[in-house]
Amino acid sequence: MYKIDLNCDLGEGAAFDEQIIPLISSANIACGFHAGDSETMAKTLELCKKNGIAAGAHPGYPDKENFGRNNMDVTPEQVYYFTLNQLGAISALAKAKGVKLQHIKPHGAMYNMAAKNKALSDAIAKAVKDFDGSLILLALSGSEMINSAKEYGLKYAAEVFADRAYEKDGTLRARKLEGSMITDENEAVKRVIRMVKEGKVTCYTGEDVCVEAHSVCVHGDGEKALDFVRMLNDAFEKEGIELACIERVID
Repeated sequence: MYKIDLNCDLGEGAAFDEQIIPLISSANIACGFHAGDSETMAKTLELCKKNGIAAGAHPGYPDKENFGRNNMDVTPEQVYYFTLNQLGAISALAKAKGVKLQHIKPHGAMYNMAAKNKALSDAIAKAVKDFDGSLILLALSGSEMINSAKEYGLKYAAEVFADRAYEKDGTLRARKLEGSMITDENEAVKRVIRMVKEGKVTCYTGEDVCVEAHSVCVHGDGEKALDFVRMLNDAFEKEGIELACIERVID
């Protein structure tokens, strides 16, 4: 039987967090740099605990003005400390709320830059290893972050996206470019099922790209996020795909 995690980026000020959380298996919680604050982190952790959903850290660049989605001229050392800082903040709140963090997934520009830049991906992996080596690094399938996780002896989960277009090198199509977002729910669902069952996705230019799929992401700030999550749940059930948290998928 196929098994997949369904994750969502939450605690970022979107309207549907409370409705989405019961329908996913892992939540990536913004840690205050690109979005969120101590109160939203605490509330999202409480919702995860109430609904039995695995919680993870979602650190980004310190750039709330641009929601952490603009590339920044940063050094690996800066990325190391950005990651440590945010891990510390959410871990303190998680401990207070009686929640054990399952994973870490970088956000936005940090995620996309580290997917291609080995020095940045190493900085993230080192921060995770130094902070808590039991955390799972959730990262783009086929990316440098996956390579860094392996080199640092971290558990990892390969992530694919329901609502994003791919380039032929397996990276995500930049949001500023035409066709970067998958807005049709039915198309998104078909693409996800194929990624899970066949390990392939059709990229923007029409070629098939091989992917490894442990976890599927839906962006919580997306206009159709709730619809996507509901439809994916229905599709997984029909296709005989078990929904499970990251830890259970990669075990």
